[in-house]
Amino acid sequence: MNHIKIVTDSTADLSREQIEKYSIKVIPLIVTFGSESFADGVDLSAQEFYNKLTSSSELPKTTQPSPEIFRQTYEEVASGDDVVISAHISGKLSGTLNSAEIASKMVQSRVILVDTKTASQGIGRSVLVAAEAARREMELDDIIAVVNKSISQTFSVFAVDTLEFLQRNGRIGKAASLLGSLLQIRPILYADPDGMVAPYDKVRGRSQVIPSLVNAALKNVSTDQPVNLSVVHTGAEESARKLLQELQSHYQIEDLHVGMVGPAIGAHIGPGAVGLMIQPSFDTLLKS
Repeated sequence: MNHIKIVTDSTADLSREQIEKYSIKVIPLIVTFGSESFADGVDLSAQEFYNKLTSSSELPKTTQPSPEIFRQTYEEVASGDDVVISAHISGKLSGTLNSAEIASKMVQSRVILVDTKTASQGIGRSVLVAAEAARREMELDDIIAVVNKSISQTFSVFAVDTLEFLQRNGRIGKAASLLGSLLQIRPILYADPDGMVAPYDKVRGRSQVIPSLVNAALKNVSTDQPVNLSVVHTGAEESARKLLQELQSHYQIEDLHVGMVGPAIGAHIGPGAVGLMIQPSFDTLLKS
């Protein structure tokens, strides 16, 4: 039986409890404000980041971990017959997966790279599936199979207050079609099957944001089965609370996470965003 080690990056927005429960190794991205650089989630918490974001005259930038950081991490967590499952932010949104791929060829341990094709707790949800499958001592092929199911069946959708951050940081992707038409319109975006940020809906005014997000979830994930749910926000705690209340009235939630989006993703979507990541429960994924 191979010993499975789970590695991800800080864009997964995993909570401390989630990380500690499964001994997941998280590699931080670097967030830079002008001449100041911070390791995401290490030197700069989510709350500290949003405080800085609203007071700084400079937009933050993010930098992927280097292949050398990945190499050191793989050698730290794995030895002998250990297998590393290294699951990361969509390769269409960041070069992080590319750094991991380079590093995987520099170590002796087997490294299985996973492009989750999403971001934030969308990544986190598939990472947790991998970790739970490893905890249950499933065979490696079965672990990879259920992770792939998780990726294809995890739905990530979010509303942003402005497209400015996505546009200026070059991560706007297919949502560029919404630019220039947003007078009082709130864009609803999602992680599409290609791993890109794409438009899902447009609503007029903030009051329609929560209903649109809930309807999107209902159209994409059945209410007839238990689900794992993450509700995330960038300083929009009240919106997150309302979104959770609505979702709780429709779904049987087996595993729940509510929290702030970390600096590495927050730098690209800006303040005032709220979103959800939802998937069938682990046992439901196994049966599908």
